Amino acid sequence: MSAPEDFKAIYTDELKDLWSANDQMARVLKKIVSKASDEGLKDMLTKSQEGIAAHTDLLKALIAGQDEKLSKEHCKGMEGLVEEATKHILQEGPKKGPLLDVIIIAQYQRMTHYGIAGFGTAAAYAKALGLKDDNKTLRNATKNIYGGDEYMTKLAETGINVQAEAEAT
Repeated sequence: MSAPEDFKAIYTDELKDLWSANDQMARVLKKIVSKASDEGLKDMLTKSQEGIAAHTDLLKALIAGQDEKLSKEHCKGMEGLVEEATKHILQEGPKKGPLLDVIIIAQYQRMTHYGIAGFGTAAAYAKALGLKDDNKTLRNATKNIYGGDEYMTKLAETGINVQAEAEAT
């Protein structure tokens, strides 16, 4: 990213960064879903990929709506989170079972929290720029991402964490 010329440029750069973050998260989730043992977790990881695809389409539309070149800006933040998920789940994680499911949830939530921060920031920028429709769209996406995060917490707290503890003893 070159030095932004104005606030609108900062906004569109944020959208482009989020597009890259979504693409990176989607790629790693495709590899992770088959590693999950819990059916609810597998289902949520699959649904998350669909949600990410929808949010990516939304980002592309918002970028195009700003008369910007339809391109993404590589997201180094998500790159690091994806590297961590790859290491802890795919390279060094347990082969299968509740212990791996616990790790999958933790890594998923780290990546999701990055998305919550980014989409929330973009929504605030849109509001400040007077882009009411963009703001509403981004706030709705943020709520959707929060919902996925809350479901993962519930999944962990009501079953998977208990199963992992039982397996460890």
